[in-house]
Amino acid sequence: MTDKILSLLGLCRRAGKLAIGAEPSIESMQKHKSVLILYAEDFSHNSLKPVLEQAKQSNVNAFDIHRSKDELSHSLGKLCGVLSVEDRGFADKLVGLIQDEQRGELYDKI
Repeated sequence: MTDKILSLLGLCRRAGKLAIGAEPSIESMQKHKSVLILYAEDFSHNSLKPVLEQAKQSNVNAFDIHRSKDELSHSLGKLCGVLSVEDRGFADKLVGLIQDEQRGELYDKI
């Protein structure tokens, strides 16, 4: 089964529209480039806290994508627990996929 969220994140990375890591994500939000923050379910709470604070301050939505750091890192080819999406089109599609998955609709469509 293909993971549509991870596949889209890979495409987003190849397009150069991701900031990967806590510090790059915070910097992306401070520069008003970030549209969406995504983080792994097992990402450290202590490391996530400043990212979420900056997201709140910058009015950027943040979502747990219900994938582990290992799954996310394997998909992107780089060690990763949190990332910033810097393109509205990618962000909107990712949010839609995440919401579909949370409602159980994503697996019904596969």
